Amino acid sequence: MDFLDLVKERYSVRRYSDQVVEQEKLDLILEAGRVAPTAVNNQPQKIYVLQSRDALDKINSVANTYNAPVVLLLCADMDQVWKSPLEENYDTSEMDVSIVGTHMMLEAWNVGVGSLWIRYFDSKKVKEVFSLPENVKPVCLLCLGYPSKDCHPSSRLHGNRKTIEETVTYW
Repeated sequence: MDFLDLVKERYSVRRYSDQVVEQEKLDLILEAGRVAPTAVNNQPQKIYVLQSRDALDKINSVANTYNAPVVLLLCADMDQVWKSPLEENYDTSEMDVSIVGTHMMLEAWNVGVGSLWIRYFDSKKVKEVFSLPENVKPVCLLCLGYPSKDCHPSSRLHGNRKTIEETVTYW
């Protein structure tokens, strides 16, 4: 599939079937994140694959994951992130992890697996329920699974795009 077609077709999946995500496909998704670019190639991402009943119950106690069969908890190792020498308190933790997440989200669609990006959670609660180390910062969740038969893109969200002229300025 052409890349532009892939990104136009992809949508946020909020209803998942009971079909298990095959390990081979999960490996491809994780590999797409592994090779994603990060600031000065520090690769600060720390990815927790939540798929056991216990892990899914834990994440669902602090976030709505729409009953996805796999949830990737995408974090940044704050000891590994690039910190700007030009701006005080600026680091690329969220940017780097977001790039990694985007690569995985697009590879998921490429292999026929739906996804949903979630940032509606309390980081402190996530750190607590998973006993994450102090230096590990939760950035987002990436839900993965096959869309249910009654799942479709939201016309309100998916099809409503601004024009290029509204978002791009040439100087």
